[in-house]
Amino acid sequence: MPLKPREAYELDRPSFDRHSHSSDSDVDEFDPLRDTKRPYRDDASQPLRSVFDSEKSFAAIGAPRSIRAWTRLRFFGFLVLMFVATIVLLFSAGGLWVYKSGTPPDGESEPWYPSPRGGTVQLWKRSYQRAADLVGQMTLVEKVNITTGIGWSMGMCVGNTGPVDRLGFPSLCLQDGPLGLRFADNATAFPAGITVGASWNKQLMYDRGRAHGLEARLKGINVILGPSVGPLGRLPAGGRNFEGFGADPVLQGIAAARTIRGIQSQGVMATIKHFVGNEQEHFRQSWEWATPNAISSNIDDRTLHELYAWPFAEAVRAGVASVMCSYNQVNNSYACQNSKLLNGVLKDELGFQGFIQSDWLAQRSGVASALAGLDMSMPGDGLIWTDGKSLWGSELTQAVLNGSVPVERMNDMVLRIVASWYQLGQDDDRRWPNATSGGGPNFSSWTNDKVGKLHPGSPDSDDEGVVNQFVPVRTTAEGGDHDALARKIAREGIVLVKNEGGILPIPRSAHGLATKAKDGKLRIGIFGEDAFPNPKGDNACPDRGCNEGTLAMGWGSGAVELPYLVSPAEALHKEFDNATIQLTDWNTNSARRVDGTAATQDLCLVFVNSDAGEGFIAWKDVKGDRNDLYTQKGGDELVKAVAANCGGKNEDGEAVRDTIVVLHTVGPVVLERWIDLPGVKGVLIAHLPGQESGNALTDVLFGDYNPSGHLPYTIGKTEDDYGPDSKILRSANGLVPQQNFTEGLYIDYRYYDKMNITPRYEFGYGLSYTEFKLSGLFIHPLGDVNTSLPLPRSHHDEPRPPHLDPQVPDPAEAVLPEGMRQLKKYVYPYIASVNEIKRGHYDYPEGYSHWHEQSQAGGGEGGNPDLYTKAVSVQASITNTGLVKGEAVVQIYVSLPDTTIDLVSNETVPLDTPVRQLRGFEKMLIEPDSRLQTRFSLTRKDLSYWDVRQQNWVLPDGQFSVCVGFSSRTLPQCGSFELRGGGNSWPEEEGYQGDEHTDSM
Repeated sequence: MPLKPREAYELDRPSFDRHSHSSDSDVDEFDPLRDTKRPYRDDASQPLRSVFDSEKSFAAIGAPRSIRAWTRLRFFGFLVLMFVATIVLLFSAGGLWVYKSGTPPDGESEPWYPSPRGGTVQLWKRSYQRAADLVGQMTLVEKVNITTGIGWSMGMCVGNTGPVDRLGFPSLCLQDGPLGLRFADNATAFPAGITVGASWNKQLMYDRGRAHGLEARLKGINVILGPSVGPLGRLPAGGRNFEGFGADPVLQGIAAARTIRGIQSQGVMATIKHFVGNEQEHFRQSWEWATPNAISSNIDDRTLHELYAWPFAEAVRAGVASVMCSYNQVNNSYACQNSKLLNGVLKDELGFQGFIQSDWLAQRSGVASALAGLDMSMPGDGLIWTDGKSLWGSELTQAVLNGSVPVERMNDMVLRIVASWYQLGQDDDRRWPNATSGGGPNFSSWTNDKVGKLHPGSPDSDDEGVVNQFVPVRTTAEGGDHDALARKIAREGIVLVKNEGGILPIPRSAHGLATKAKDGKLRIGIFGEDAFPNPKGDNACPDRGCNEGTLAMGWGSGAVELPYLVSPAEALHKEFDNATIQLTDWNTNSARRVDGTAATQDLCLVFVNSDAGEGFIAWKDVKGDRNDLYTQKGGDELVKAVAANCGGKNEDGEAVRDTIVVLHTVGPVVLERWIDLPGVKGVLIAHLPGQESGNALTDVLFGDYNPSGHLPYTIGKTEDDYGPDSKILRSANGLVPQQNFTEGLYIDYRYYDKMNITPRYEFGYGLSYTEFKLSGLFIHPLGDVNTSLPLPRSHHDEPRPPHLDPQVPDPAEAVLPEGMRQLKKYVYPYIASVNEIKRGHYDYPEGYSHWHEQSQAGGGEGGNPDLYTKAVSVQASITNTGLVKGEAVVQIYVSLPDTTIDLVSNETVPLDTPVRQLRGFEKMLIEPDSRLQTRFSLTRKDLSYWDVRQQNWVLPDGQFSVCVGFSSRTLPQCGSFELRGGGNSWPEEEGYQGDEHTDSM
């Protein structure tokens, strides 16, 4: 793609017909060439400042005081009037004035039109052909019905599309969330995504997805709103980080792809979210934080591709049916109407064949979002919850009839949804019976009663029926025992980070253990609120929106109802031998007088936590994002008090301080206040374990299971160690809050490596009850990569998109049928009269008339197929040198050359790239004194960087390093190879034998 001057991306705001509901972001502002280190100018206050400047000018020229006073009064009135007018503009036009005055002068994106049509991938060809046959029979209002939700709480699910009963196409049920089925009964509360990421177990990622999909299908859910890979984890205190799998794009991508394949193996559509840049909860949505516009995540093009879009590419490659665009703006254009992101990156470059749906009320315009690539509006309401004034619905019908939305775009929107329905086999009435045969959702998101309202969101609907059938889905003949699966995932997500003196595992019985107690029983204390259940009930806080009792999951739409919750204390009381062990419960975080109780114990278990969640809920002063990276509710003080006093003194007067800390957390927690205390002998990070919390923990504590979890993020020694750009933006820095991703590629361990900062526990770190040794690294070229750029995009194997009639239909067919009953706030596709349709001139976004060239980085699902050509094979031997069997997590990291050959100038230039980057991992069970081989394949993309000028992935020229180990900083086996002049040159023709190291974990 040729380099364009910056001015080409600085666009004026277009004006649309009233039916488009145009907003401040009707054009795109995502600049692929923007220098992220260039400072932004915040001009949000300029209009107000100019008013006061005018008043001062009166005084400067010597105007009488009375005139100046009158002038001040007049300007005061003018300010009030302008404020009111501004609010009106913000509500009615989405913030046009705010955009003009409050956003930086650069950082705007090029337009990318038209929206690429689906049906260009062989694997989707038959589904699109079948979809074309069905959609070709639909009227315009039937098409609009499929693309528009019927409104919040108008159906049984959190999202419901309109049906086409005449042709047998159902209302689709869309339901949260990433770790289970929100608002559903008798379903599993699985461990959260961060726990799954900490397991580093690909099979469990798939199994959890499969179980999730099966439960959804048995509940009648067509579309699961998960998994989540956005936020990626740029900000360690980000409120929704726990929904994803960790702070690395490869870990996120692999976990997401496995989860998606599992979900969709059951015929349920998965949704990868949130695309893209939704890295904090503060200011994520218009007006949610008293700001008229959502935050703008300003991301440069290379960072977008190498970090934030990477896991989405893996999801598309896995065949995901739906992508959810996010609330926030990206470079000052709302993500759900940014044509560069949706049309250019997602649909063209990544070859996405499914449909793009909005997050709930993330859509901010009508025509603009349709042209930019949005395919489904959720939940159907407009700019305000439950107002019934959809941005689409009848407005989209009018926009098609008056010519502002091309029929071809309308057809593609519907085709993408219907093709996804066929692709997942949801036309099979044996697995997906229709409504007349008892199909559809068999639960209600709005009531736990058996009988309830069919349209609870409408104030004038009294229609009732059986809405909850209470179908059990946790244990089935088809899916097995999901409770057992949840327990397995939870225990594999526990990370052992400290085990001084081998204090873990602990015995169930006190036989052979010394105690000071006269009765001979071993005293063990269980300290901390986090060990015990919420006294008000497991589901007492809506959407788990509080930190009361043991922490099983974060809060928000990514949480679910707990069918039960096994607390750590409950499991410990059940597992310990009561005949030889005396347990003491301290079910509070109060450190007051805890020293006396701790002193009487032989062993102390302290439970602390750190919680967060989605921004629409605030718990105390935690408003979604965490306030800091320390434990909450006085947890650190409790640990210090217990660790200083546990065990008192022995007969020789020596302190006996055996304390084990268990931490439940949504993400990184700074442990420095107590991690080095002599009394703290063991530390387990148990993340968010879901319903089987206590059982999973006791599996590890007692040694029934050898801990195998590894950190999916870095634990730093201070909050500042994560970098100056790692903090939550908590105060609006403009009417459009600006969040500049100036750190570029350097987040989490990449930043630590770049700045040579020593973390407390690095990314990928985790201990075991045994020891492993790596040896025999072997790097072998495969010889299939010999050019700097991937092969040119080929259209030979790409099917042609289906062709449907592009003619504008007769408006008369879209008129509301006479005598039809309309429910208030329900979203309908009909127009009231043909007189509403007026064709005329429409000012489309600048660049709309210029069709964009297709990206050479595209050509298949996930991108150019040549990007996934295997370039290098790496293998190593791993030996269990300990006494017990265990699962080793072997990780492979790649370091790109420091310099490369510029493809334009042909000169050697510096290449700014992370010190090392994760490119794969394997988890394997190894018996004592046994050795296994582990193998990795590195693809062209694994070894490439995104070149902004080429607008493509480029394989650099120079020396590459490959390291294999147990964490980002424990890498005992390293080797290197070279690429020269666009070709391959390895030290030995038959492969390269890496340096032998004997470091063990």
